[in-house]
Amino acid sequence: MCMIQTVTNIWRFYRDGFRAMTWGRVLWAIILLKLFIMFVILKLFFFPDFIRESSGGLDEDDFVSRELIERRVPGN
Repeated sequence: MCMIQTVTNIWRFYRDGFRAMTWGRVLWAIILLKLFIMFVILKLFFFPDFIRESSGGLDEDDFVSRELIERRVPGN
């Protein structure tokens, strides 16, 4: 019972805080836009799916294990 009351109080605290924001909504919109740009747009253009392109028909886990074995430091 006490745990449910605590979670409810935390939920109401944040809900009322977000409703009372003036500049906060604009700032949250800017933050979300920047996160979208960083994780979606930049990934599409600058971080290609190297494993899928280089696997040569192998499963991803087989490709990764083969690469780890081939690239290991000699003598270890």
